[in-house]
Amino acid sequence: MDSEAIQVKARLVEVGGRATQELGLGRIVGQVLACVYLSSEPCSLGEVATELELSKAAVSIAARQLEGLGLLERVWKKGDRRNYYRTVEHVGLALQQGLLKTVRARIETVGLELKRAQDALKPARKPKAGDEKAFMYERIKRAGDLCRMADRLLGSRLVRILTG
Repeated sequence: MDSEAIQVKARLVEVGGRATQELGLGRIVGQVLACVYLSSEPCSLGEVATELELSKAAVSIAARQLEGLGLLERVWKKGDRRNYYRTVEHVGLALQQGLLKTVRARIETVGLELKRAQDALKPARKPKAGDEKAFMYERIKRAGDLCRMADRLLGSRLVRILTG
C-alpha cells in the first residue's frame, strides 16, 4: 500500500474510533471496524492488532462485539487455524440495524433510571409552589415520556421497513 493510502486509512481509522466512542461503544470498536472495512483481504486478529498497535485481546473483544452487531463475519482460510474477519456484504444495512439496536438499548437504560428517579421523588401530597423536589419530579416525568416516545418511534414499523 502506498504512503498516501496508508495515511488516509489511518485518518479514517481514527474517525471511526471517535464515532463509536461518542456512541458509547468504545474507540477500539470503531478502529477495528474501519481497519477491516478498508482491507482488501480478510484480516486476522493479529494483523489488525499489529496495524492498530493494540493488544490482540483488545482487538478480539472489539471483533466479538462487531460480530454480535452483525458488522463483521468470521472467515477461514484453508490450512490456517487462525480466524480471519471481513465486514459483512451489506455493511450499511448492518450498521443501521446495529446502531438502532444500540440506541434502543441506551434509551431503555435511561428510561429505567428515569423511572427509578421518578418513583423516588413521587410526592405523597400536593406539592407547594417553589418545591424543588416537585419540579424535579415533573422534569423527570417529561424526560421519561420522551424516552418512551423515542423507543416507540425506533421500534415502529416504518423504521423497521427503512432499516430492514
